[in-house]
Order: sequence, then C-alpha cells, then structure tokens
Amino acid sequence: QLRIHLLKLKRTTDWKTTKATAEAVHALLLGGPDLLGEGPAPVITVGSERVDPSAQEPGTGAFNATWGPEEVRPDMGRVTVTTTDDRVAWGALHWRYFERMDAVTPHESPFDLSRQVMLRENTDEGPVLVPLDQARTLRPGDVLTVRIELRTDRWLDFVHLKDLRAAGTEPLERLSGYRYQDGLGHYQSVRDAALHIFIDRMAPGTYVFEHELRVTHDGDFSQGITSAQCLYAPEFNSHSEGVRVVVGY
Repeated sequence: QLRIHLLKLKRTTDWKTTKATAEAVHALLLGGPDLLGEGPAPVITVGSERVDPSAQEPGTGAFNATWGPEEVRPDMGRVTVTTTDDRVAWGALHWRYFERMDAVTPHESPFDLSRQVMLRENTDEGPVLVPLDQARTLRPGDVLTVRIELRTDRWLDFVHLKDLRAAGTEPLERLSGYRYQDGLGHYQSVRDAALHIFIDRMAPGTYVFEHELRVTHDGDFSQGITSAQCLYAPEFNSHSEGVRVVVGY
C-alpha cells in the first residue's frame, strides 16, 4: 500500500534528479511483490463490446484499441474495467473527433480551465471589460482582453497552456519571456497563431492569466479554444469552449 501511495503521490510530479529517480524505481521494483510480473489482464468492455487486449507492451501491459467512424455507437460512451489482480493499474481514455473550433464544448476534469473574451471599453470612470455577447459591434482598432482561469486540485509539473488566437487579431504584447505573477513563474511564448505558456511547477489552486489583442480586420473569425495539459501525466488535460469573433457586421 505504501508503494501505491507513493506512485499516486508522484503521478503528476517528477523526482527532481536522475539519481533520485533511479533510486525510487529500484525501491519500487525490488521491494515487496513484483509490480511488473505476469498477472490476469483486466476485462475491458466498451458499450457491449469486449476489448481484446492483444499486442500488450512487455512489462507494463499497455495496449491500444481504435474504432473507425462507422464503428462508433452511442452505447460506447460507457466503459467498464474489471480486474481480479491486487496490483495497481493505470489507464486513460481519449476521444478524438473533428469539429468546427467554435462548436467545441468545454471539457472538465480535476485539472480545469475556462476562458472569457471581452471588449475593453474606455469610459469616464476608466477601462471597463464587456463580455462579447453583451458588447457593441466590434471595429478594427478595438482591444480585446482574454482572461484564462486555470484550476487544479493537486501539484502538477511541466504544464503547457495554449490559447489560440483569431486570424483578425494581433497580440499587443509581442515579446516572449519569463513572467512571474501570484507566486507562479512561467515562460510565455508569443507565436503566429497562439499564445503558449509553459509552467515548471504548479501548486493546487486557481490561477488567472490575461493578455490583450487588437482587432485588425473586418470579418467573422474563430477564436478557437484554450487547452492545458500536464506533460508529465498527459491524462490530466482540459480545454475551453470555442468562441467566434465577429468584426464589422
């Protein structure tokens, strides 16, 4: 149980040094029952179809199963995993599909994010942020504020956040570099189509990132989505809903 607790504790964080990693792997594999020994494979059922775990990876037992578009049925949204083995097992289920970026719905998890795109209006009382669905018609020259709220319930190492940008906008801050705010250090990379944020280590809590865009052209543009993923444990990922930016209509 102590080994399983240690694995869960370090599931989303690294061991800091290669020496510590080697010592941890040595202790986990050579102390107690054999974690990589042969054992009964779990029974996995997708809908009413039992998955054949053929071509397993030696040692870990990892395998992949793929269905084409014509094979997907509504009942496949229910996945059941049953095992008689007393050892720990890890898995992840990824759904890949094609959809218009502005029609993508948000994905929630213990690692969660949301995004707001707002028009910055200058008033006598100072700048005011107005959500796009309540704002006036956008015009070239307007400034949009993008607010991203990222929440996590655990420590995470090596987090990548990517915020796509509409084609008719340009970032006001064009220089990449290291940033520090609210106790969180991160590297911010400004690219042609998106803003990338790389975070070495993130504590449990809620973090807010903001950046500004200037509207440059008339048109109907897709703002895309914002996505975040822990690269140390890729199953911890999330994305926002898609947004459209309409200018001059």
